[in-house]
Amino acid sequence: MPAIVLVGAQWGDEGKGKATDLLGSRVDYVVKFNGGNNAGHTVVIGDKKYALHLLPSGILTPGVTPVISNGVVVDVEVLFDELGALSARGVDVSKLLVSANAHVITGYHRTLDRVTERFLGKRQIGTTGRGIGPAYADKINRVGIRIQDLFDENILRQKVEGALDQKNHLLVKIYNRRAIGVDEIVDELLSYADRLRPMVADTSLVLNQALDADKTVLFEGGQATMLDVDHGTYPFVTSSNATSGGAATGSGVAPNRIDRVIAVVKAYTTRVGAGPFPTELFDESGEFLRAAGFEFGTTTGRPRRTGWYDAPIARYSARINGVTDFVLTKLDVLTGLETIPVCVAYDVDGTRFDEVPVNQSDFHHATPIYEEFPGWSEDITGAREFSDLPKNAQDYVLAVEEMSGARMSAIGVGPGREAIVVRHDLL
Repeated sequence: MPAIVLVGAQWGDEGKGKATDLLGSRVDYVVKFNGGNNAGHTVVIGDKKYALHLLPSGILTPGVTPVISNGVVVDVEVLFDELGALSARGVDVSKLLVSANAHVITGYHRTLDRVTERFLGKRQIGTTGRGIGPAYADKINRVGIRIQDLFDENILRQKVEGALDQKNHLLVKIYNRRAIGVDEIVDELLSYADRLRPMVADTSLVLNQALDADKTVLFEGGQATMLDVDHGTYPFVTSSNATSGGAATGSGVAPNRIDRVIAVVKAYTTRVGAGPFPTELFDESGEFLRAAGFEFGTTTGRPRRTGWYDAPIARYSARINGVTDFVLTKLDVLTGLETIPVCVAYDVDGTRFDEVPVNQSDFHHATPIYEEFPGWSEDITGAREFSDLPKNAQDYVLAVEEMSGARMSAIGVGPGREAIVVRHDLL
């Protein structure tokens, strides 16, 4: 049985929750391997909408074991708030497993995230202010706090003291903020220990044993390829590896156990926060995409920047991730447009680039070269077979498939979980 990695192919918000939901009951484990509560999945089941931030979307599927693995940074307060909200709506959350090696987001991480972003002024990155970056920085600096530390008060206190020795100097002397007390951090974290203990496991061992037992494991990436700390539009990126390679380091499952990589790509492009975005629209077309696609952040509520489909980015994602299958979402949002432009290459100061420029300055100044495709006016939300789509919609899908470097195996045609056209099985 397979190990499958599911990632975003653009700048996030592509609809990864829908793709996870498509695999449904055929998956035994769903693993979040990177990021924290700085991004969200929206899953629609019947007339109910669920907005998930820290939890893997597989928690909504009965029988699936959801896992938060070692590559994630965990805000424990958010974890329990989210679990409580789901429980109140009748969702069984009892099977959740959390890696003992996952790092913890503390109050001082959130404080530092907000004050440092403000300090950057015009150079702001667009962070959500939830402490993700500072928590990952502490991890790399080897002064982080892990989930397992919450079960040993002496170790926890020593680590918090060591972290605050430096951070309080920064807060007080540079940012003119109050010092944070060791006791307030330790007491808060210890207050979660008893509730957290039953969920904590050696998740790397659990997942490898599951694969040995022919179980199907889905690794669900937060954020997306163009936000990857190594392969994205640095420095306007997240603080973790959101590409398929991050599934191995973020879970403790070896790369040679991964059978398939599914990338989710929207039928147009969106981005939240600062950074280059070649196909961004500032006219009524951009407003149309934002309104029709309800392009507002699941976690932040921020309006998303919108633009046309960018084929070089899709090809880049296919290459970086080793994509075997794309899931194309929100095709229905394009309904009603007379023509639909697709970016096929870039112009940078008179030079054509058919691939994403490696030089960030070139990418920042890239002007899209478009090819236009005829639109359609028919309602496609009821389509369940590819042949149900209007001819122009079929042609659009086939054209972007040819440009993107991997087959379009499924096509989202509406917000509901059933509103999808499957061309090739994802398992």
